[in-house]
Amino acid sequence: MSNERDRSDDADGPPEGATGRAGVHADTAWLVVYLKGLSMGAADAVPGVSGGTIALITGIYERLIAAITAVSPARLYTVALGVFPDRRGEAADALRAIDAGFLVVLVAGVFTAILTVTRVVHVGIQDAPVVTFGFFFGLIAASAWVLLSEVSLDTPRRVAAVVVGFSLAFVVSGEAAAALGQSLPVTVLAGAIAVSAMILPGISGSLLLIVLGQYTYLTGTLSAFVDGLLGVVVGGRVDPVVDNGTVVVAFVAGAFVGLFSVAHAVRRALERDRATTLAFLVALIAGALRAPVARTTDRLVEVGRTWTPTAVATFAAAAVVGAVVVLILERYTGLADIDGGR
Repeated sequence: MSNERDRSDDADGPPEGATGRAGVHADTAWLVVYLKGLSMGAADAVPGVSGGTIALITGIYERLIAAITAVSPARLYTVALGVFPDRRGEAADALRAIDAGFLVVLVAGVFTAILTVTRVVHVGIQDAPVVTFGFFFGLIAASAWVLLSEVSLDTPRRVAAVVVGFSLAFVVSGEAAAALGQSLPVTVLAGAIAVSAMILPGISGSLLLIVLGQYTYLTGTLSAFVDGLLGVVVGGRVDPVVDNGTVVVAFVAGAFVGLFSVAHAVRRALERDRATTLAFLVALIAGALRAPVARTTDRLVEVGRTWTPTAVATFAAAAVVGAVVVLILERYTGLADIDGGR
């Protein structure tokens, strides 16, 4: 693992003190990290595709997990003390310990892609819900099928984990939107759950947002927030920025909490009983297949339409396309390596 990590560091982060020609290579290395962040963000924004899988494919998964788990309140406090001249050396050491440069550049790429892709997805949900959610259905179904190769149901405990995971996702997929509604506490919870899934290869954070009935709401809010910012730049009102920005901040706060709590809990569960935990996670994906159908139905009702033979055929065709995308990814990248190659 150490040799692989060293190679990843050489490829994805510049050496300290790089100058001259080496500095050019360092700039290129950071650009590569940013582009990998773009790929992760694009995957995270689409239900059924995992940003963690992209991190694994591009060779930065171990470095990402190491950087995240290195972040602690004590180190963040040390970094904050860097405002005092006599503590800047300690702050610099803390920043290096958490691989801050790598995280900042990677996250910048992730957010750039999320802002772009979610905007396109939101338009698709509003204007072509059958095609959009059909495509998502195919992504999810194929992901579940591929990941089944990682699951062994040879003990009662694992079978029970599958039954519980599938049942939980299936029930929540149909009832969450009405039961949870949209509120800041729910948004914080959604952020915590989604981000913890995003760093696990094979598990889609956006899929869990669909299961929770929050995906359409949050993508629409994010698009409105960006529109509001652009409007302010040209002299528009700040109200849309404040209203939608509150929701965005709540989601980011939840994501921050989830990254350093829920994500750690999931990782500990994998270390304690990997097979059972993986069985539960894959069952969640399979049970979540109800979500795209339920969300399509909700959207059709909103616009005064219903399921017709044409709509069913369109949904199925889009699902086939989504499934083919995942199967191609699996064929050439090894999508099913859900546990990070361990």
